Amino acid sequence: MYNFFVDGVQFPVAPAELSTKINGRNETIVLMNEGEVNIIKKTGLTDIEFEVLLPNVKYPFSVYPNGFQPATYYLEKLEKLKVDDKPFQFIVNRMMPNGNLLFDTNMTVSIEEYEILESAENGFDVNVRIKLKQYKAYGNKKINLKAATKASSSTSAAKTATKAVVEQKRPTTGKETPKTHTVKDGETLWAIAKKYLGDGSKYTELAKINNISNPSVIKAGQVIKLG
Repeated sequence: MYNFFVDGVQFPVAPAELSTKINGRNETIVLMNEGEVNIIKKTGLTDIEFEVLLPNVKYPFSVYPNGFQPATYYLEKLEKLKVDDKPFQFIVNRMMPNGNLLFDTNMTVSIEEYEILESAENGFDVNVRIKLKQYKAYGNKKINLKAATKASSSTSAAKTATKAVVEQKRPTTGKETPKTHTVKDGETLWAIAKKYLGDGSKYTELAKINNISNPSVIKAGQVIKLG
């Protein structure tokens, strides 16, 4: 059993195939006395491709954690992810028929392109062919160097910086993180992990703690342990 998530939204029908290509960046050169050699470099960005069915009717094999949504709901989500030009989390969790987790794909990606496919054979349903590319954050680092005239000055600056870091880490609300959460209607385990653990992909940790065999199915009123 596979569950596909883009930016926290689960597709109702898991794609039949998933292509994950880890691109290489090795370079082959020819040296005068050594002949051809291979210079090994860090791997390139990963490409992901799959085709997903977006039904306009609720089939027995489709999954809707927050209630049935038509194909337009998912098409609008894909359009927003493409137009916003911002990276998002792509998650695939794999399970055995008995509900035991196998392993996850959890990657920050961007939408390279997607193609909407409509066919009379599919009736009113829509197929979408999606291409994603792994995203890695980048940017210039700014370093300010200032010569200290006295040892005491550098010591004082270090203490001030340490104090500032400690103050930034202190919670501003004065409230401790609760130990449990009662599920509300429409909530997902991914959203709960995002709210309390700061990372939606940690939903698998909550699933293990709470002995939840299928993380995509939780019920309103269910009490979730957070740690």
